[in-house]
Amino acid sequence: MIDRTLLRWLPRGVALVIAGMGAPAYACTLCSCTVSATGVAFGAYDPLSASPTDAVGTVTVSCSAVVALSGGYTIQLGPGQAGSYAERRLANGSNQLGYNLYLDAARTIVWGDGTGGTGTQSYTLVGLLTNDVKNYSVYARLRAAQNVPVGSYSDTIVVTVTY
Repeated sequence: MIDRTLLRWLPRGVALVIAGMGAPAYACTLCSCTVSATGVAFGAYDPLSASPTDAVGTVTVSCSAVVALSGGYTIQLGPGQAGSYAERRLANGSNQLGYNLYLDAARTIVWGDGTGGTGTQSYTLVGLLTNDVKNYSVYARLRAAQNVPVGSYSDTIVVTVTY
């Protein structure tokens, strides 16, 4: 099942595009999952601040099944327009701001596709007559002291959920 949704975000934020959901990799009868996301909006950026700017977004996965004996899903986030997880980029024309998205509130594990030191979010479904909704925080950090002109900066991240 593939669920594609484009979510619009506030200026100076990161948009998540729901890319798709793969075929179930476990014993499940009449399984169905949907994905939604809320944006990461950093708000106004102060290039003179010595502190990074933090924000939080959310990815929500809702799954239902008549019978789910075992299995689950994995959530991956794409690299955005930077093409790299080393540092994602918000852009306003040719001007760019470095930022990244993390799995943890301490912002130490970059949320990616599991390659190059990045992590993914996983969840295991077990039981009968399952109806499960899980919210996952997307922790974001905009690097401090970046000298850029005033404007609206944005990026689009592809969210892929495989179940």
